[in-house]
Amino acid sequence: MSEESSMWAQATQTKSAFTPLTGSDLTVENLPLPASFTWGAATAAYQVEGASNAAGKGPSIWDTYTHLTPSRTNGANADVTCDHYHRVEEDLALMKQLGMETYRFSISWSRVIPLGGRDDPVNEAGIAFYSRLIDTLLAHGIKPSVTLYHWDVPQALYDRYGAFLNTNEFRADFERYARLCFASFGGRVTSWVTFNEPYIISIFGHLNGSLAPGHCAEMGTDTVHEPWRVGHTIILSHASVVQIYANEFQTKQKGEISIVLNGHFYEPWDASSEADIEAARVRLEFYIAWFADPVYLGRDYPAVMREHLGNRLPRFTEQELELLRATCGMNAFYGMNHYSTKFARQLTTTPPPADDWTRNIEESSVNSAGQQIGPASSMPWLRIAPGGFRKLLNWIWDRYRLPILVTENGCPCPGEEDVDVAIDDRFRQRYLGLYLDSISRAIYEDGVSVIGYYAWSLMDNFEWSSGYGPRYGLVHVDFETLKRTPKNSAYYLKETFQERRKQA
Repeated sequence: MSEESSMWAQATQTKSAFTPLTGSDLTVENLPLPASFTWGAATAAYQVEGASNAAGKGPSIWDTYTHLTPSRTNGANADVTCDHYHRVEEDLALMKQLGMETYRFSISWSRVIPLGGRDDPVNEAGIAFYSRLIDTLLAHGIKPSVTLYHWDVPQALYDRYGAFLNTNEFRADFERYARLCFASFGGRVTSWVTFNEPYIISIFGHLNGSLAPGHCAEMGTDTVHEPWRVGHTIILSHASVVQIYANEFQTKQKGEISIVLNGHFYEPWDASSEADIEAARVRLEFYIAWFADPVYLGRDYPAVMREHLGNRLPRFTEQELELLRATCGMNAFYGMNHYSTKFARQLTTTPPPADDWTRNIEESSVNSAGQQIGPASSMPWLRIAPGGFRKLLNWIWDRYRLPILVTENGCPCPGEEDVDVAIDDRFRQRYLGLYLDSISRAIYEDGVSVIGYYAWSLMDNFEWSSGYGPRYGLVHVDFETLKRTPKNSAYYLKETFQERRKQA
């Protein structure tokens, strides 16, 4: 076992090696959280807003992707979805009723700059919508947390130069868009996120093709190099915008800015195999450190990525490394989206494909002994595994030493197509309670700084390539009538945060 893998194993496995969950492991203890701990819920513009071409909005790559024939989104699109655009006052009043303290939402780039580019006209109706949304939040005492990019680049930029595939062009256009948002909303918004889940943008959008723009080997795109170019563009665009915010806006607006990264935790498929122990570490580096090392540490990609990917992985120029070093300390928090844990198995008998993105590591929910990582939600990959969540909190804290803000966490319940099951969502309540217990243990037993938690999602919505199948919401949405009904998990979170913070 390499020295690095040995250190990883000690750091994570001492929080207890993987053992199958028993009934007692699935009992919520309602452990305390700090009095300053904040909570809320999150959404993404394309998933909830609807009004796809209202009041001057331009098309995004998701507007295009969801209207492809044959459908790649289960025959569904988000032209209307929750109609949050027209029902925002109703939705925010409901958030107030449910005791939420923060609303993390994203701005639709093509709603405020329909063609997206640095020389293209601004849509004042789009600016007015987000201004009204922010004002209404503040009137209800709810803090706005704004994400600039949640997967929906304007279609016009994709048509012009391939969006993320042209680093210089995209950076310039994203900088103009960010400046517009800071100038328009920054006096009222003090929490900013540049990009949501760059791993998903890079791999799912530009390698396996399951998300917009749907690039994959089958359609003839260069999946050997594209994902890494996309990731490179995102990292540099993030750093540029962080620098702009710090230099031009932060002193007056007194806000903070960062990026949101997602990631599973990984256990070795065979806990006695040195190769699988190393595979679990490597998988975290390919998934999370790919972006987090340059962004939060101001350095090159992890060495294991350089070694495996070779010239597939772009190189930072010295000027770009200077930008990363200058801005890494300007990120105010580590934005963490997390849902579940998987087993990692190092494949040795079959060679990796030319566009391999994992170092030939296979993921599974079942280990070599046939043990499941945890009970499955309605999405087979998403299982209850709060122990892995605690270990990942430790891994991130040990490596990056930034306060962690859990910006997404949640699950869809089995059987939630039945409205009664959806409202009395006991599976979700147990999941949320167990993951909050893991945060408490990470804080009080492990010394990890975790400052807040945003549930995914505020309401049932358009779930990307899955259409309207899985329901992640704390609020049930009838997509025929658009009636909102809070689920019991919404009331559970309101009550549990009141109680947990009393105990602290």
